[in-house]
Amino acid sequence: MSGLRFRKIDTGLRKGQENIAFDQAMIDAHKAGEIPDSLRFIHFKPVALVGRHQIVDQEVNRAFCEANGIDIGRRITGGGAIYLDPGQMGWALVCNRKAIADGTLPAITKAICEAAALGLSKLGIKAKFRPRNDIEVGGRKISGTGGFFDGDSLIYQGTVLGTVNPDVMFKALNVPREKLSKQGLQEAALRVTNLREELGYVPDWSQVAEALSEGFAEGLGLSFYEAPVSEAEEKRCRTLYMEEIGTSDFIDEIADERRDKNVRHGLHKSAGGTVRAFVRLEGAQNDRLREVLLTGDFFITPPRIIYDLEASLRRAKVSEIDHVVQQFFEANSIGMVSITPQDFAAAIKQALKD
Repeated sequence: MSGLRFRKIDTGLRKGQENIAFDQAMIDAHKAGEIPDSLRFIHFKPVALVGRHQIVDQEVNRAFCEANGIDIGRRITGGGAIYLDPGQMGWALVCNRKAIADGTLPAITKAICEAAALGLSKLGIKAKFRPRNDIEVGGRKISGTGGFFDGDSLIYQGTVLGTVNPDVMFKALNVPREKLSKQGLQEAALRVTNLREELGYVPDWSQVAEALSEGFAEGLGLSFYEAPVSEAEEKRCRTLYMEEIGTSDFIDEIADERRDKNVRHGLHKSAGGTVRAFVRLEGAQNDRLREVLLTGDFFITPPRIIYDLEASLRRAKVSEIDHVVQQFFEANSIGMVSITPQDFAAAIKQALKD
């Protein structure tokens, strides 16, 4: 599809969880027909954000964050933990999924990332899409992205690194101690870059937003008009923040089951990300799954489908793990980026080797 008109908004500097609540507010408002297809630009106060399916205490250094005024939050999108502050800018497309590529998550990811890379290149850098969901300059990451759909409503978002303090970023996240050494930080710095390093300065965020808008217009066949944030969005945002997304129950909803000696833990890494499985067994021969918890930095849509997968595995025979997982994916409409049903089954079976 081409020639689609998108509203363009900038929601200003907000706390991390307020921004996440606004993400969900836009999805809900779009599903309800209250807002049109939109492009949003996002600005963050210091925050460490884990992905939708991650465990906070595995990914974030709580003590450092609390001591340095860094908020902790959980995104509604998948992926890994990230640190954000006013040195980075976020963007998000909220629209009908059929407006982008063929409407599947892998195709949407490729199309949007290529358009965002085109936009960043207009600033004078040679950006390009790097599967599974990054944008890089000279082999170094300058933007991470992710998204999902809820029904026909899509949210796909990313960040642009303007300037980064790697010491703060890696201390806010739960990076192994050896990687926080001088050598470790230097090696980590070789994997990421930012606008200041590439251009010698950080452009005004309005310039970056305009460049990205041009990239989305050319790459996706869109046009934009500026409009104010609606009261419906702000009202939904306030309610979501106060009642769900800003609460400790949401932020810490996934517990670290490794503390329970009766829980087995399995880890499986693939091109689609890392999957961790926490498994309790039952039966006289420990031949059935009593409970399974799946976490990691993978992308799956809709995000809550992972809870249905966990439920489908309860009471399943250990010998039937592959069959149950495959049957679940075949019976449901699920979008994934690089991750496969076999990756989830492999993590569960790895836990059984403990």
